[in-house]
Amino acid sequence: MAEELPPAFSSPSRAAAGGITVKECEKMIQRSLRTPTVRFLKEQLEKAGCPLGDNFIKAVNCEEKVSGGYMPGLGIVVCSNQMDLQDDVNQVVTHELIHAYDECRAANLDWSNCAHHACSEIRAGHLSGDCHYKRELLRGYMKIRGHEQECVRRRVVKSVSANPHCSGAAAKDAMEAVWDVCYNDTKPFDRAP
Repeated sequence: MAEELPPAFSSPSRAAAGGITVKECEKMIQRSLRTPTVRFLKEQLEKAGCPLGDNFIKAVNCEEKVSGGYMPGLGIVVCSNQMDLQDDVNQVVTHELIHAYDECRAANLDWSNCAHHACSEIRAGHLSGDCHYKRELLRGYMKIRGHEQECVRRRVVKSVSANPHCSGAAAKDAMEAVWDVCYNDTKPFDRAP
């Protein structure tokens, strides 16, 4: 029986509105699996008792303008039609693997709980390099000091606000409530990469 993807994700073979094809993205995912950070995260997931199956990371075309996502029980999707570069794919895979790690190590992680979701987004944003200075510069944000935390905050609110259980205000409040604990939690890394 084929796994069902939520409506925001579909799987035709051609890139929908730009980006790369699903086939090209699948090849990039395979290359991503050989990068040191992704290999480390995979090893840590295995040590925690959550090995990744062969089909855990999938390339799909996405109807919404998102780069990818983690879906509990289904795995990770990378939106091929939003990808252009190998570095983009590596970034999405790393970010989403941190969510998978969080779910693996937390016995009671509830994605409908705004604080739980915000915590995992804080960790993924901080530990994946999403908010590296170079990425922020390419997005048009040119702040010299404090750019990383500002970026993580901005991206957490955006992501958690997309959760149907969390309005914009609830997303921001949840983020603020868990910020210090979650930002400083660098597991499975010794320190933020």
